[in-house]
Amino acid sequence: MTLRFYDTASAEVRDFVPLVPGKVSLYYCGATVQGMPHVGHIRSAIAFDQLTRWLEYRGLRVTAVRNVTDIDDKILTKSAESFEPDFESGPETVREEEWWALAYRYEQEFLKAYDTLGVSRPTYEPRATGHIPEMHALVQQLIDRGHAYPALDDSGDVYFDVRSWDKYGSLTRQNIDDMQGAQDADPRGKKDPRDFALWKGSKEGEPTTASWASPWGAGRPGWHLECSAMVTKYLGTEFDIHGGGLDLRFPHHENEMAQSQAAGHGFANFWMHNGMVTYQGEKMSKSIGNTISPAEMLELAPPRVVRYYLGQAHYRSVLDYRPTSLEEAAAAVERIDGFISRTVRALSLGAPPAGGNYSFATYGKVPEPFERAMDDDLNVPQALAVVHETVRAGNTALTEGRLEDARQALHDVHDMLRVLGLNAVATGAAGDARESAALEVLVEAQLAARAQARATKDWAASDAIRDTLKAAGIAVEDGADGATWSLQRD
Repeated sequence: MTLRFYDTASAEVRDFVPLVPGKVSLYYCGATVQGMPHVGHIRSAIAFDQLTRWLEYRGLRVTAVRNVTDIDDKILTKSAESFEPDFESGPETVREEEWWALAYRYEQEFLKAYDTLGVSRPTYEPRATGHIPEMHALVQQLIDRGHAYPALDDSGDVYFDVRSWDKYGSLTRQNIDDMQGAQDADPRGKKDPRDFALWKGSKEGEPTTASWASPWGAGRPGWHLECSAMVTKYLGTEFDIHGGGLDLRFPHHENEMAQSQAAGHGFANFWMHNGMVTYQGEKMSKSIGNTISPAEMLELAPPRVVRYYLGQAHYRSVLDYRPTSLEEAAAAVERIDGFISRTVRALSLGAPPAGGNYSFATYGKVPEPFERAMDDDLNVPQALAVVHETVRAGNTALTEGRLEDARQALHDVHDMLRVLGLNAVATGAAGDARESAALEVLVEAQLAARAQARATKDWAASDAIRDTLKAAGIAVEDGADGATWSLQRD
């Protein structure tokens, strides 16, 4: 089946044909590093990680670029409000944190969250502050083509002239006269309130370190300009896919597309946007207290469970969080892992590593229904349904003694988990895996001792071992094939 993806610009699912045969160029918007990552950031990263993994499975070489916005109004504002310990002056002394230090600190938090949840590192991860010359060149190009102008109030700002580009609004299918004014600069220097800032002149009170010399005066780049300059440097003036959260369609992606195409660039062939995360049907908001962060999720569940939850819905749909969401995801992951453990034991392959990442010599072909689902606009929910159906079929095969069918199911499940980034290695949870592997060895030793006690009819010893495991939060279930165990859920 041909790869097909939904393109926001054309509002239809289209056949995906790379611009360069065998290669895919992908750019998706990363973080504005003004604070800790929120769940929407991570959901977006997981969605485009799933896309990258599937394209690579399909034999395509993917060049993925995820930017870091490390200079922005919000970063400067947050820096002015934040303080850090000044250890040279004593532990009780605090000083204002430099904007670049704040940005770097939060950038590391994003990387830690991505790594913990198995989001593969992109090919390139450029910072906005490292591409000022490219931004200057793009601004000048737009001025020369009649699509940009220096501010009329001599503020040092440079604006994109939205009226000069007759396609403005096409990505989000809006009429320009129905749009509100751009809020990124004082409108007094604009020809039209909707004109947006390409370059922002330095303002009184802003740190001098947040300013670069330019032909239009000292200042810093506008948010939208940054992405256009970076994607062009790393992927060229025309590339395959531009991605990001649904909330970025307007104004960010609308403005990106306008300024790049006005500069004569073909820009993105596909626009892909992932849906938002809600809390029991409502938009998450700190003001009403209905938010949950990735860090809070990781306190409630292991990384594989959190990734399963954040990646289980179709990427374009709304993902609704409820207090039971992680419990339900944990139950699904446990069903998968239970099958893997049971099958590995039955096939005498040795104790399976935690997380179901049994290592096979080859990376096989996933089942055809899984392929069809993923080819069809990355339909992960349907693909996961194939995973669970394979688990059910594999369990039935084990019960009926059809070990070769169980072996094939084990291979299929392993390969599907690997594509989805749900195997232990891919989730970057090496520490968790080592701890779980140690637990596996210890529990299996206790079960072996219990089996020996039962064989000699030492029921008191058998019960004592079972009670000890239960007190440690481990449930033991006796079956025809011997005892199995699982961690008890609260």
